This record gives sequence, C-alpha cells and structure tokens, in this order.
Amino acid sequence: MTTLTITALTKDFKGTSVLKGIDLRMPSGEFVSLLGPSGCGKTTLLRCIAGLESPSGGTIEIAGQDVTHLPPEKRHLGMMFQSYALFPHMSVLENVRFGLRMAADRPKAEQKELAMRALERVQMAHLAGRSPAQLSGGQQQRVALARAIAFEPRVLLLDEPLSNLDARLREDMQIELKELHRTLGLTTVFVTHDQEEAMSLSDRIVLMNGGVVEQEGAPEELYGAPRTSFAADFIGAANLLDATRAGSTASIDGTDLRIVLTDEGADGRGRVMLRQEDLRLSSATSAATPVPVQILTHVYRGADVVYVVEFGERRLRVVAPRHEQVLPSGAAALGWRDGSALWIGA
Repeated sequence: MTTLTITALTKDFKGTSVLKGIDLRMPSGEFVSLLGPSGCGKTTLLRCIAGLESPSGGTIEIAGQDVTHLPPEKRHLGMMFQSYALFPHMSVLENVRFGLRMAADRPKAEQKELAMRALERVQMAHLAGRSPAQLSGGQQQRVALARAIAFEPRVLLLDEPLSNLDARLREDMQIELKELHRTLGLTTVFVTHDQEEAMSLSDRIVLMNGGVVEQEGAPEELYGAPRTSFAADFIGAANLLDATRAGSTASIDGTDLRIVLTDEGADGRGRVMLRQEDLRLSSATSAATPVPVQILTHVYRGADVVYVVEFGERRLRVVAPRHEQVLPSGAAALGWRDGSALWIGA
C-alpha cells in the first residue's frame, strides 16, 4: 500500500514561513489535488514531497518509510513539470527511457520495453522515433507523462501539467489523465490553481491558503459545504452577503431582507453564501415574492448566461441556462432555490 503521510511539515525561506505545519494523509491509489492561489505553498509542498526542497521541520512518509531526508532518486517517485523538460536531441523513446537509464538497475532491453509500454498507455507508441520538435504541445505532454510513469513509481507528482495547453486539448487531457489514473491506480498528487480542473480530476481536494490547509474533502463537499469565506469564494466564486444570524434566519446588512437558513450555525455575525447557479431572475412584474434588483449587464457564454445585478450597494452574479429568455437591463426580481442559502460563520 503506497500511502503518503505528511506530518507537521514546515518550510521557511529566509525567515519567511511558506508552509506552516501541514498534516495530510493520502491513501494508496487516491488522486489528490493541491489547490490554491499563487503563493499559497502548494508547489513548495509538492517539491518537498519530491525531495527537491528540504523541509524546515516535520516528516514525509511513503508506504511507511520516512523519506524526509532522502534524495529524489531514492524516493521512487514519478514527476511531471509544467514545462515538459524533454531533451531535444533525444527521440521520444529515449526521452521516456532516460529515467530508467539513470536508475541503472535494469538491463537495456527491459528499459526499452518499459518505455514502450508507457508510450502505449498514453497512445504515443507510434511516434517513438520522432524528436520532441516534431510533436504538438499535447503530444509533448503525453511523452512527459509517459516518462513519469515508465518506471512504475510509488507516487506520481504532477505540477500544473496542463496549464500550457489550449482549452479544448486541456479538457481532452483531463479525461485521459483521469482514465490513466483509474487504470494504473497510482497515488497521485496534482498541483493546480484551476478550481474546475481540481473538481473534475480529484478524489479529494486540499485547498491551501497562506501556507496552511484551509479545507480538504471531496470536490462536492468543498463546493457544496465550504467552511470559510475563502473556500466559498475560491471554489465557485460564490456570492457572499454580510449578515447577522438569529436562529434559522439571517438579516442581510443594510437591507430589510431576511433569508431562511436550513443549515446549522451559531447566532452572530457571518455571511450568507448563494451560489450563482442557485439564483433565479425574473421580470419584476411576474415574481410572486420579489427581491428587487437591477440587471446591469449580461455575458453570453454559450452553455449559459451570466448576469451582473445590483442589490442595494452590492453586485451579485447570476448564472442562467442559455435556453431561458435573456432579460434586458433594468428592474428585475431575484430569487433562489430552496435550501441553497448557506451560512458561513465569522
């Protein structure tokens, strides 16, 4: 069982604390995304796992072995970087074989066999004789991935590997990466700043903020039940309204609006979260219980329409299906799906 366990991990750079006591346990075969904004510590954490950075404190264990101070080549990890780092003077096959050759513990024939097997898994065996310059960006990405899995690593580390691809190819590679993970069953740690990417690929998301774990859980948990304003806003860009809670009712600051809450929470100050897709807009005259708003503008995105509306002194975003009639700018009524208003305490 290749379980990855991180305990009280810290990392300081010239007096600046980048990781502040990270505790994580990643069961064998799990796909975990480290998600967060630039500077949150996710790449530093990955580099510590890889052995490319030395922690200031704490431990890293792989399959029960303490690898905290082992060099990278002794950890039996596969790693794929944002820049694919392919050698231009080597063929595709030799690029994939490179890591096996450096390990020097397998005969040449076996190295080639493992390299070709890895290329077959990423559907690149037919291009084994080409040079990287003869490949597209997506093909180079597949070669880099084949190199990372060729020697059958215990853990696969992926550092924003899809960020250089265009939108359509990126979506295709997300599907292929998920299928490859299902086939190989590798414990995988994936670094990204893209919340949609993390949601689509992960068994579990570890949301980081300022060197600590803000929240972790299954994608649907982080999206549906964020515990902090940062988590709510970073994953899904929620509408957050400052409010005061009393029992099952929240009073929205600066308005006479009272919102009924169905989730538990302590009385006092906090915020009401309303997801953009849970809101509904209608003409002001047709709404049974209208919350009056002003539609300022809308953006057509193909699959849906995003409205920007003004409510008091706030601006909210509403996502509506594309098949609904587009409402013009001006007065409208705002509502929301029953049970969709969630409370986030201060």
